[in-house]
Amino acid sequence: MNPVLLDIPMVIETERLTLRMPRPGDGIKVNAAIKASLSELQQWLGFALSNPEVEETESNTRQAHAKFLTRESLRYLVFLKNTDEFVGSTGFHNIDWSVPKLEIGYWIDTRMSGYGYMVEAVRELTEFALTELGGKRVEIRCESTNHKSRAIPERLGYKLEGILRNEDLSVDGKRLTDTCVYGKIAEK
Repeated sequence: MNPVLLDIPMVIETERLTLRMPRPGDGIKVNAAIKASLSELQQWLGFALSNPEVEETESNTRQAHAKFLTRESLRYLVFLKNTDEFVGSTGFHNIDWSVPKLEIGYWIDTRMSGYGYMVEAVRELTEFALTELGGKRVEIRCESTNHKSRAIPERLGYKLEGILRNEDLSVDGKRLTDTCVYGKIAEK
């Protein structure tokens, strides 16, 4: 199967959210959310360490657009359906189309945290992966001490399959970290 030939929607809607493929020009909104959330994101995500300029974020969103088209990764930007206000980013990466299995990653604008938006978005992507994409496995990986990130797969019924000890370096490169691996598999 050639994944480029898969018909994957550029827009997915939930009750309150619109998830859509990144487009040129999105870097401004994404960058503003990164800047508003720096203190939280810098603990976990390398792209926030350098306090990126708008041009860097725009370049990154355009690269995500290209990777979406080639099906290398499928990033969705999350917006409130009624106001088009940017919420955060989620999507599939580390895709293995031969299985198929997909890993979901996510981050949220701190100002949008606490309303269940990312749980709603990840729930929708999980269902989409297991039903529409025919996925056999969906994973969420996060640092063991990132309790807010861990809460999402736990709320959505993912199984904690293991904790990989000393598996990665912290974002600042100063210490070893443990990675939690959560999985959900397709019903047989």
